Amino acid sequence: MPMTAPDYDRYFTPGLAFAYESGQTGTLHVAVAGELWLPSGRVTACDPFIGLGAGEAEPFTAAVAPGRYRVETAIATLTTPDEPADEAPHLRTAAARVVIGDALTVTWELALVAGQDPAELDEDEYFGYGVDAGAGCFYDPAADEAFSECQGDEGPLWDAFEANDHGPGPYLITGESGHTLTAFGSGWGDGSYPTWVGRDARGEITCFVTDFFVVPPVGGDPA
Repeated sequence: MPMTAPDYDRYFTPGLAFAYESGQTGTLHVAVAGELWLPSGRVTACDPFIGLGAGEAEPFTAAVAPGRYRVETAIATLTTPDEPADEAPHLRTAAARVVIGDALTVTWELALVAGQDPAELDEDEYFGYGVDAGAGCFYDPAADEAFSECQGDEGPLWDAFEANDHGPGPYLITGESGHTLTAFGSGWGDGSYPTWVGRDARGEITCFVTDFFVVPPVGGDPA
């Protein structure tokens, strides 16, 4: 069967601690990016340095009411025992989410784009987006052409990462016509990462969460 989701709500509980089999430990805190404008109520997730403006990143089929929604990231501070602490903490984005509602999440499902069918997935497989520039983001598909100046190592997206020594963020970027996107470092870097849709007891969407596989599953190191 496809990959199953852990309880992502706990990732956004400040102070949550975890450990790798190597002995390295991590502690999570929550960083708020700000409010993401979803004028169409649809959500796109991708590596913004690769997919933004290319017209290749498709929105998820699950949609919400148009509006502005809080985006936050679960940031892991990592510590290696018996090694002197660095002047700058070792930070990684463990997960990023768009918060749609405050009701308790009781079920998780893979966020899908048109044409994807979970029945086609083998055991522990998932649909996700590819990262090739060490970053991820959320935005409304209506904003795809609102960041024409964000090409390669130019524009406000690049500037946000560069001004912060390419730290994990999160960053809220405003483009043309007031469109916004939220960007953040992608865990350990390049790879493929799934996004999940959380739903409450009534089946209403509570959030969209991208997992960057920094928090290990119970009894093991991250994927």
